[in-house]
Amino acid sequence: MTPLGAGAIVYQVVNKRTDLDRVFGALADPTRRGMITRLARGSATVGELGSPYEMTKGAVTKHVKVLERAGLVRRDIQGRVHRCEIDPGPLDEAQRWVESVRAFWEERLDELAAYLDALKQKKGKR
Repeated sequence: MTPLGAGAIVYQVVNKRTDLDRVFGALADPTRRGMITRLARGSATVGELGSPYEMTKGAVTKHVKVLERAGLVRRDIQGRVHRCEIDPGPLDEAQRWVESVRAFWEERLDELAAYLDALKQKKGKR
């Protein structure tokens, strides 16, 4: 492995920890994940986002605000109508982080498998 392999990528992305913390924190709640799933199909009002859930409009608004602070949702206010749409940028960044960690561990596990195979072959030659 080179010094600037997957580990360097993990380090670079982790430096943006506060942004990722907000994204993963927002996605930790199943209601907010459901709202993101709904918004992936197109924009929706706050009322439409809350309709599948048994909660007050205030509670729905709090969930939307968490998604907004994480940068996952943009809200357009036209009078009394609040229309939301997804912003995929933070999700893309989170996916890059997950992929870099996956690549890092896959590389380590491949090295371990090669080492174990070499030990097995060495043991078989005795």
